[in-house]
Amino acid sequence: MKVLVTGGAGFIGSVTVKKLLQSHHGVVVIDDLENGHREAVDPSVPLVVGDLRQPEFLDELLRQGRFDAVIHFAGYIESGQSMQDPLKFFENNFSGGLNLLNALNKFGPKRVIFSSTAGIYGNGQPPYTEESPIDTTSYYSMSKYFFEQALKSAVFAYGFKVVILRYFNAAGALQDGSLGEDHHPETHLIPLVIKTALGLREELHLYGTDYPTADGTAVRDYIHVEDLAEAHVLALTKFSQDHFFEIYNVGTGEGYSNAQVIEMVKRVAGSDFKVLPKERRVGDWASSFADPGKIRKDLGWKSRYGLKDIVESAYLWHKNNLGGFNVPKNT
Repeated sequence: MKVLVTGGAGFIGSVTVKKLLQSHHGVVVIDDLENGHREAVDPSVPLVVGDLRQPEFLDELLRQGRFDAVIHFAGYIESGQSMQDPLKFFENNFSGGLNLLNALNKFGPKRVIFSSTAGIYGNGQPPYTEESPIDTTSYYSMSKYFFEQALKSAVFAYGFKVVILRYFNAAGALQDGSLGEDHHPETHLIPLVIKTALGLREELHLYGTDYPTADGTAVRDYIHVEDLAEAHVLALTKFSQDHFFEIYNVGTGEGYSNAQVIEMVKRVAGSDFKVLPKERRVGDWASSFADPGKIRKDLGWKSRYGLKDIVESAYLWHKNNLGGFNVPKNT
């Protein structure tokens, strides 16, 4: 199968490209490189630099290309930033997605796997199933949910086949440490804790210590990026079926608190560091973890890696790539 991957130079996208190649799929990557990294794309894979906010670019690419499916990762991801600049997120995540959808409707393929978020469940009651109530507490999650609805309409109006994967907290790196997470600025907990342990930050800011959880810190379902990438490869098998629209939660079904994550990093790194408690951030919630029963039943997918594996692989990546992709590696 020949797969077009939008945002394939980003963290999850680049690891998924690796998994697609290992499963003998052909791959082409689109990325505007605003947040992605050319170095993260496998050298055997064509990289088309372009922006989904430019419909003419998409029309030309899809008119010339012959793809069997699209995996759509491209978009902004920071919840906190979305609360400060919501129109930026709606333009990129929603309007850019609509441009892609319009081009696919004209030129094909009408087969889409969409990178969505469990953030749309907001401050509900976990564990979350695919039928849990929607509560978009950030404009980021709202932009994702809006595009989910656009995809649903395309299924019934234009005959698309769609799989939506609602991610919980993607983390970790390839097990050999060759490919990992490099965001600027970084806002995700595990890389921030690791960078603090490596001495790249003076202290760690811990946002919220008064949540109604066992230790007062927020609880999240952390899923290893390799497990998440494999879910996308398995989702491609759905396209052998007739007309459909499917949503799957992709998580482990287990939550870890921020305090537990910090202690795990200290253990793996063998170092201590200063943790400074801060007020909760706008748009955050107390607890979020998945009920992954549906994806296990339908696709046979199950997470293989736990928190220790996630932290060990991420620590290896950051230790060997201080400063990320664009800084020379340690010797």
